Amino acid sequence: MNIYSSLQIGDYHTNHCEDHLLIKKINSNKIVCAVMDGCSTAMESHFASTLVGKILRKIILETGYRELYEKNIQSGIDEQLKEIIKRLFDEIIFLKKHLMLDEKELLTTLIILLYDATDNKGIILSIGDGVICINGKITEFDRDNKPDYFTYHLNANFEEWYASQAQKILFEKLEDISIATDGILTFSKIKNTDSESINFIEYLMINSSNNDSEEMLNKKMKTLEHRYGMKPTDDLAIIRLIKG
Repeated sequence: MNIYSSLQIGDYHTNHCEDHLLIKKINSNKIVCAVMDGCSTAMESHFASTLVGKILRKIILETGYRELYEKNIQSGIDEQLKEIIKRLFDEIIFLKKHLMLDEKELLTTLIILLYDATDNKGIILSIGDGVICINGKITEFDRDNKPDYFTYHLNANFEEWYASQAQKILFEKLEDISIATDGILTFSKIKNTDSESINFIEYLMINSSNNDSEEMLNKKMKTLEHRYGMKPTDDLAIIRLIKG
């Protein structure tokens, strides 16, 4: 399986990229990918997205060690993702108290993908806005730029909250899958060019040109900028997995 990623600061942003991404294996057969988008109107939103990425990295490492030493652990992919999100909640609750953080310092969206190559099955959960593409089918999650950030629900009953999540998709037979923050919807013309128009979402999530390079997505971003005169005005984090 080939894995590509790109993290770009938006053309309207100057100080920080408020998005973050994570690619981490639980073991040789399971991988977790995630993209986060900090709330621009909150406090130091680059901190929130990066913090969630670092916590997820810790959880994934611990999950891998536990599976290595506890051979009898068996759970479905949905149940395993639920456990990862539950532990994320617990860690955020602890750090919020320990560091005396304001809720506005923790606002970030999260799109997380868990894939098990052994069963060739996976699951994607989108908490907030973003775009996913599963084997050529594009799905946009849009709440009119007013995401229901999971940190609003830290004091809620986790079981009930998780059961209420509707932006969750199970899939089988991974061929070509992408997850992206909603910055992918903000491409705008920054200069006039002679090139014809292009569907930038399909170009980044479906078109397979340059897939022989690890820098495929970064090359596509440069092509969109220099050939088509287009850049995202908002920050963009995107990960794409293509079956090798």
